[in-house]
Amino acid sequence: MVGFAHQIGAAGFAACRAAALAMATLAPMAVSQSAPSASLHGTVRDQQAKPVADAIVILQAPGSAQIIKTRTDPQGSYTFSALRDGVYALRAEMPGYATATISSLFLGSNEEKMVDVTLARASSSLPAGSSQAPQFFDAPQFTVSGVTDTTSLGGHGSDAIVRTRDSLAKETASLEADDVSKPGWDIAHGPLREQAKRERDRLESLLVQHPKDGKLHHALADADEKLADPLSAVGEYQRAAELDPSEGNLFDWGAELLLHHAPEPAGDVFSKGNRLFPNSTRMLLGLGAAWFARGDIDRAVATICRASDLNRNDSLPYLFLGKIEIAETVPPAPVIEALHRFVTLQSGNAEANFYYAVGLWKLRKSAQDAAAVAALLRKAIELDPRFAPAYLQLGILHSAQGNESRAILDYQHALATATAGGGAASQMAASAIVASAIEAAIEVSVIEDAHYRLAQAYRRMGNEDKANTELQLYEKMARESGETMERERHEVRQFVYTLRDQPAAENR
Repeated sequence: MVGFAHQIGAAGFAACRAAALAMATLAPMAVSQSAPSASLHGTVRDQQAKPVADAIVILQAPGSAQIIKTRTDPQGSYTFSALRDGVYALRAEMPGYATATISSLFLGSNEEKMVDVTLARASSSLPAGSSQAPQFFDAPQFTVSGVTDTTSLGGHGSDAIVRTRDSLAKETASLEADDVSKPGWDIAHGPLREQAKRERDRLESLLVQHPKDGKLHHALADADEKLADPLSAVGEYQRAAELDPSEGNLFDWGAELLLHHAPEPAGDVFSKGNRLFPNSTRMLLGLGAAWFARGDIDRAVATICRASDLNRNDSLPYLFLGKIEIAETVPPAPVIEALHRFVTLQSGNAEANFYYAVGLWKLRKSAQDAAAVAALLRKAIELDPRFAPAYLQLGILHSAQGNESRAILDYQHALATATAGGGAASQMAASAIVASAIEAAIEVSVIEDAHYRLAQAYRRMGNEDKANTELQLYEKMARESGETMERERHEVRQFVYTLRDQPAAENR
C-alpha cells in the first residue's frame, strides 16, 4: 500500500555556506509573519544509495521568484537554516540525473525537518533535468507494533456510522492499482494457502539478492495479506513506498492501514501522499475516509468535495459522499450541494438520482420536496429497474404519505430485486472480489430493511399475521448479518499503533 521514506541522519553539512545563502534571501521567502526559526536538511543520494556530491538543491516559496540555493557537500548533505514557517517547493538537480521535485513541503515554526532525496539517472526516454515523481517524503509519525482481533470493535456514533466507516475503508482499498486480496474476502486456504506460502518464500529469496527492489517488497506484502499476516504486510507496503514513493505505493500503504482500523496513521499517509500527488483523486478519497473513521464528518466531507473538484464528472467522490449521506440523519449542506451537481452533470446515472433524492428527503420542507424526491427515485428505477435501494426509498416515501398499499408494493419490489441480485453495483469497487462483497452487503441491508418496514406497514393495515411473518424474517436476517459482521471483524485484525510527534491536524 502506501509509505514514506526512511530518513537517515546527515552529518558534515556545509552549514555556514547554506546559512549565509539562506539569510541573504530570507525576507522574500517569508510565507508567514513568524520569526525565522525553522530548518531543513537532508542527504541527496543516487538509486544505489550513494551520496551525490555537488548537487544543486533549491528551496522556493510557491508564487515567489526568490529562491535559496545551495550545493551538497562530499557526503551528499545539504541544509537550509533560519526559515520562516510555511509552504515551500524543494528541487534537487545534477547533470546526468532527472530532477527530483516536491511542490508542497510544510515547515512549522521552530521545526527541524529532514528530507532525503534520491536522484534517478536520466535515460534516453527521460532527458536530464526533466521532472519525475518525488523521490522523497517526510518520515512517518507513527509506529505499528502489533495486531489484535476486533471482537469488541467499537466506533463513534450509531451502528449506521460504524457500518459506513467499515464500508468506506473497504471501498478505499478497492481502488488499489493491483487486485490484492483482502482479509474477509479471499484469505488463502488449503492448496491456495500452500501456494501463497511458496510465493512468499520465493519473494523472500529474491529479496536477499535484491533488497532494494520496491516491486518485490510490494509483492511480498500482497502474499502476506493472503496469508492473513497484516503486520508483516503493512511493513512490506511501507518498505515498498520507501524505496519507490510512487502514487500507487503510497496509496496502498494508507489503504492497508485504514482497512485494519488505524485511521490516524492512514490519514497521515494519505495527507502526505496528497501533498506529493495533489491531483490524485483516490488519495483524497482515502484521506476523507480516514477523517470519517476518526469521527470528523466535516473534514471528511470537505476532503471528498476537494476530490470531486479535481474532475467534476468523476462519479467516485460523489458515491463516497452518498455513503456518508445515508449514514447521517441530517446530511451536511456541502454533501447535498455536491450530490445536486452530480445529478446535474450525470442525469442518466441511477445512483446520482438516488443519492440526491435521499438528501432531499432527509431535508424535505414541503410537499413539493416530496414530489421531487419521488420523481428522482422513479427516474433511478427507470434507468436501472434492478436498483433495489430506490424501490425501498420509494416505499418509505409512500408510507410517510399514508399510502401503505403503495408502500407494500415498493417494499416487495425491493425484496424481489435485492434477492435476485445484479442491480446497480457501486462504481467504487475496482475488483470483482470487492464488487461482489460490496453488492452483497447492500442487498442484505435492503432485504433486512424491507422486511422490517413491511412488518410495520402490514401492522398499520391490521394484518397481524403477515406483520409477524415479516418481523420474524427480519429478526432472522438481522441475527445472521450480525454474525457475519462479527466473523469479519475477527478476520480483519486491528493494528496496534503508537503516534509520536504528531503535528496538529490543522497543519497536516
